[in-house]
Order: sequence, then C-alpha cells, then structure tokens
Amino acid sequence: MIEKQELPRQINGLGAVMLGLGSILGTGVFVSIGVAAGVAGSNIIWAIVIAAVVAICNGLSSAQLAAVHPVSGGTYEYGYRWLSPRMGFAAGWLFLCAKSASAATAALGLSGYLMSLIGQQPIEGEWWSYGCNVVGGTVILACITVIVLIGIRRTTNINTIIVSLTLVSLVVLVVIGFLVKGDLSFPEPSGSIELLTSGQHSNSWQSLLSAAALMFVAYTGYGRIATMGEEVVNPRKIIPRAMVVTLAIAMVVYICVAWVGIATVGTAGLSDATGRWAAPLLKVAESTGLQWVVVLVGMGGITAMLGVLLNLILGLSRVVLAMSRRSDLPSSLAVIDRRGVPLRATLAVTALIGILVLIGDVKIAWSFSATAVLIYYALTNLCAIRVDSAERIFPVAFAWCGLFGCCGLVLFVPWPMLAVVAGLIAVGMSVRSLGRSIAANP
Repeated sequence: MIEKQELPRQINGLGAVMLGLGSILGTGVFVSIGVAAGVAGSNIIWAIVIAAVVAICNGLSSAQLAAVHPVSGGTYEYGYRWLSPRMGFAAGWLFLCAKSASAATAALGLSGYLMSLIGQQPIEGEWWSYGCNVVGGTVILACITVIVLIGIRRTTNINTIIVSLTLVSLVVLVVIGFLVKGDLSFPEPSGSIELLTSGQHSNSWQSLLSAAALMFVAYTGYGRIATMGEEVVNPRKIIPRAMVVTLAIAMVVYICVAWVGIATVGTAGLSDATGRWAAPLLKVAESTGLQWVVVLVGMGGITAMLGVLLNLILGLSRVVLAMSRRSDLPSSLAVIDRRGVPLRATLAVTALIGILVLIGDVKIAWSFSATAVLIYYALTNLCAIRVDSAERIFPVAFAWCGLFGCCGLVLFVPWPMLAVVAGLIAVGMSVRSLGRSIAANP
C-alpha cells in the first residue's frame, strides 16, 4: 500500500475563479450553444436561464461540501463520507466517464476552430474532416498534458492568461455582433414559449428542457474548484465565493453570446456549424463581415478549448488520485511527484480521453456527458442534504432544489444515453468488486 501524499495548497481566490471560468468558458460557450440551439431554437435563451438556476443550486451544494471537507476528489469523497462507499464510487466513476467525454469534446472543438481558422473547410460525411479533427485533437491533448505536468502554480498562471484572452474575444464578438445587427430586441420565441400554456405543442417543454439539460453541463466547470479543494488556500472562505462569482459571470456571457448568435446567423446556422467543424461562433464572427473579428474569435475558441481541456485534465487526475488512494482504482496511480503533480493519474486520464477522441463526434460526446453529469450532481446534492446543521453554510433548501432540478432535467435527455450510463455504472461496480476480490486474495 502506497503511503498517502498530500497536495500543497497553492490556489488563491483569483486562481479559483479563473479555474472555474477556464472550465466553463470553453466547450460550453464555443460549442454547446450550437448543440442546444438545434434542440430548442431561439428558446435557448430560456434554456440557459433554467440551466443557470439549477447550476447555482448545485454550485452552492458543492461549495458547502468543499468548504466542510476540502479534499481532492469532489463528490467521490463526499459520497464516501455522507452516503456510502458504493455511492461514492458511483459518483467518482460517473465523473470520470462524463468529464472524459467533455474533455474529448473540448479537444475536438479546439481542433475544429483551429482547422477553420487556417482555412480548411469541412466536407460532410468524408473521412478527411473526421481524420483532421481526430489527429488534431490527439496532438492538442498531448500538448495540454505536458502543461499540466509542470506543476499547479505555473498551470494556474497559464490558465489565467488563457481565460483573459477568451473573455476579450467573447466581449468583442458580442459588441461587434450587436453593432452590425443594429437590433437589441429579445429573440422571438421559436414556438415553445408561445404555445406552452395553451398545450398546443406537446414537444415544447421537452425541447426546452432537453436544451436546458445540455446547457447545464456547460456550467458545471465550477465543480473544478471543489474537486481541487485540497489545493485551495483557506477553502471554507474562498471556495463558496469563487463558485458564486464564476457562475454569475458565466450566465451573463452565455446569454449575451447566444443572443448575438441568434440575431446574426439564426439557430439553424449555429446548429449546422456545430455539426461540421464544431465551431458555431466562427460562423457568427463571419456574419460581421470583418476578418479581424473572425481571427480574434477563432483565437478565442482555441484559447477557450485549451483552458477547458487543461482544467478537465486537472480535475480528472485529482479524482483518479482520490479513487486510487482508496484502492477503487489501482493504488499505483496514487503517486505525487516532487512538483506536487499526480503524474501517473494524469497520464492515465490522458490515455482515457485519447480513446474517446477517436469517436470524433461532438454531439454524441456532449449528450452522454450531460446525462452522466446530471446524475453525478444529484448525488452531490444528496450529500449536501446530509451535512450536519452545525457545519452548514447555506440553507438546505438549495440542496433540495438542486436535487429536484437534476432529477427533473435527466428525464429529458435521450433514453439511449440513460441506458449507456446505467451500463457503465454496472461495469464500474463489477470492476471495483473484482479488483477488491483480487486484492483481498492475492
């Protein structure tokens, strides 16, 4: 059994907010808005708001748990403490599956923005587009892994630069988009909102809430702050504040970007651009007719995806570290090198993401991630409900609202994805039982 090693506390308040934004303002704003627009039409604005409300409740639950129990591993560790070992393992396993899919989406999205920026045009249905995205995503994944391995202090500094560049590109896109359009009116409903109360459209609620479920995943980067709680300075004070600030900024950015996207190219244009190069905001930038805006947004998409991929590898490696400490994964992965980096866990995560990159389909990866993440955060809220009243920072009502929100939205994801997630949980439990049996009877 390898002796447990502690990670040093080196992340301050600004670093925590930037880690959260680096995880959120990436695939969510540069890719998933196009995916959700294809589901809900112009009602994506309402889907973003609904997802934000659920995310805020979940964020407060995560902040509560991380402040009381600031260790690496997030809900995996919380599940062990407040639910049961099996529930804790299920949470950790779901996190690995869901966020590995999100990381693969980020790698593919980054590759798509890069290919579009250098002038390569996608050919739908051809192996060339698939091959370029897969190869590009794999190379990018390897480069980000090297950055993560240099140590958390340098990595957070690099992440701050990345997030700042991303925010600049998004602000410019929104301002120029509105100036070109010259119309600040709220997007017209695409049918759902007008017909919801009359009951004339049976799929209205379904499309709206399906899009909200997809957009919820786009907010869940705030969980990276909790997942890395072992490395945050003064976690009881910094973690809750960082999560609230992160979510507030993210919601404003998402609404503004979706608004200008609908005003310029429409929801069909956003969805089509997502299905080809996974780069819907480049189409919005092109609609302005200004080449420098296209270049800036392309660079912003690249930095955003870099940030999200970097933060996902950080978070996933910490969950692998926590699970290997308890022998739910091979204990040989629970090694921290002299730079304070879980080297073996990071390399294992990179290999898993690399396998998922081979799928080459952003929409499938994102739908799967949405399903698994909703179940994961339902478990997070269950843990928050069971926190002792003497340790409670936020009212328990937030945890109950988060739980109902996650359970409600998961009903509107594609049923095949629910079956896949259930199957993966069963596989994970079987692997855990087999591993523990082998360890007990060498």
